[in-house]
Amino acid sequence: MSGHSKWSTIKRKKGAADAKRGQLFTKLTREITVSAKEGGGDPEANFRLRLAIQRARTENMPVDNIQRAIQKGTGGGDGDGAHYDEIMYEGYGPHGVAMMVQTLTDNRNRTVAEVRSIFTKAGGSLGEAGSVGWMFEPRGLIMVEPKPGQDADDLTLSVIDAGAEDVSADEEGQIEVITGFEDLKRVQEALTAQGIHIVTAERTMIPKTTMSLDDKDLEQALRLVERLEDLDDVQTVYTNLDMSHAEALMATM
Repeated sequence: MSGHSKWSTIKRKKGAADAKRGQLFTKLTREITVSAKEGGGDPEANFRLRLAIQRARTENMPVDNIQRAIQKGTGGGDGDGAHYDEIMYEGYGPHGVAMMVQTLTDNRNRTVAEVRSIFTKAGGSLGEAGSVGWMFEPRGLIMVEPKPGQDADDLTLSVIDAGAEDVSADEEGQIEVITGFEDLKRVQEALTAQGIHIVTAERTMIPKTTMSLDDKDLEQALRLVERLEDLDDVQTVYTNLDMSHAEALMATM
């Protein structure tokens, strides 16, 4: 299971306080607004917007919030003219962990200062563009789950037939589907046409190789990821961490 999807699954299991859920909605609102501004307010014609709405629904974001975010992006809501820059920061966390920090910000100076400060306090360093990007590859990531009584092997074969590059299952029976970056839309639509239940779909960054740390060092790196993701301007953090032991560790954090 890829580091990013494993980390997302762990966070969902751990649960989030109301304050964190409000922060999540803020991040989802920004992504919907930017997507609508970039490609229009029709999710059928704007695949990025469709993905953003799908994720918002997965997180139980109210429909009214979603509609307001779309209207804001298309110039029809409060805050007309709001502008967010998309910036990917790269750096090394403690113990040489590579990290890519995806942000949407209305104040570049504030965001880079906050991200740099968190890296520095954690014993890491913010790098130049390209400093760790070569360690990752853009991919599509889809999580699907079998219907009651559906054979997991049959589902896996259907996913492969739909054009998946890689398929793996987690301990709860969900299937992780990796696609080419440009193939995400096609594969998702093929799976939907087969009636396969899609839990989430997103564009992501997959590390070419992962690195393992002992529990103490892994905890230190995961805390850095959490602190970065606690920033309002940060949408997600990608790392090359091997997350195979992260779930048990997170239960103690």
